[in-house]
Amino acid sequence: MQDASRFRPGDLVRPAATGEVMLVVAVNTGTNVLTVTRGYGATTAATLANGMTLHILGNAALEGDDAPEARFTNRVRRQNYTQIFTASVEVSGSMQAAAAYGVADEVDYQKQERMRELLRDLENCVINGVAPGANQQGSSTVRRSMNGVLRSIATNAFQPGQGPIPDGDGSNDDGLTEEVLNAALRAVWEQSSGVVDTIVVGGAQKRRINGFATGSRSYLPDDQTYSDMISVYESDFGVCRVVLSRWVPPDALLLLDSSRISVMPLQGRSFHYKPLAATGDSIAGQVIGEYTLEFKNENAHGVLRGLAV
Repeated sequence: MQDASRFRPGDLVRPAATGEVMLVVAVNTGTNVLTVTRGYGATTAATLANGMTLHILGNAALEGDDAPEARFTNRVRRQNYTQIFTASVEVSGSMQAAAAYGVADEVDYQKQERMRELLRDLENCVINGVAPGANQQGSSTVRRSMNGVLRSIATNAFQPGQGPIPDGDGSNDDGLTEEVLNAALRAVWEQSSGVVDTIVVGGAQKRRINGFATGSRSYLPDDQTYSDMISVYESDFGVCRVVLSRWVPPDALLLLDSSRISVMPLQGRSFHYKPLAATGDSIAGQVIGEYTLEFKNENAHGVLRGLAV
């Protein structure tokens, strides 16, 4: 027994996927030993083995008994660091005064362009970002960066042909199939109380998902539109939006619970334009923001890597 503190007298326990139910009679947390009644309720005693999972079905309390000892698990505080995103804007006085086609104000136009670039970089870092190995808090000489989604997922990191994930379509190319995707969704579902509701993929794996329904599409003679896209994938383990991102690695697929993931700015540091003092005949400034990835309940998310491109 690895941790007897999770149990208390009166628990009904089922070993792994067997049909036996055991009644916990006593718990010794000092030695991690459970005293149980085997074959409870006339169930058939199963063969037990080291490492076998014990599922707590529920607790059967005694009538009129005192309140039991509180049972809880300790929460673990994870952390991430904010990353500063910035880009400079500099427009000469002549450029600002000139009338350019399609641009009413050159400084304003440059602000918008730099903002788009920083939003692009933020999305990329949210997926692929890596924090430094040391001095993560950063300083005037050490750059501070955030851990992205790929870096944050450890429990449910899968590859075709390993663990609970089958080997693709059997052609040894480790391609993404419905069988592979559903196996990964099931593995994440079994690990947490959350439900995956977002699948984030690059172009190669998005085409694979679209191909799931290729054999079942049908069209009438007067149809003028051919559709070959799956935007929502519904399985036994969740209804998932399929989101295309150019920053997901070609061999990867992200399975996310959107209620447990956020991109947050440091207070007062969302993207904004900051004018700088002019040092000559120009208008200078910078677009700046400071953000981090807030990633809750790491085992409620998953990632598939090593998929054929």
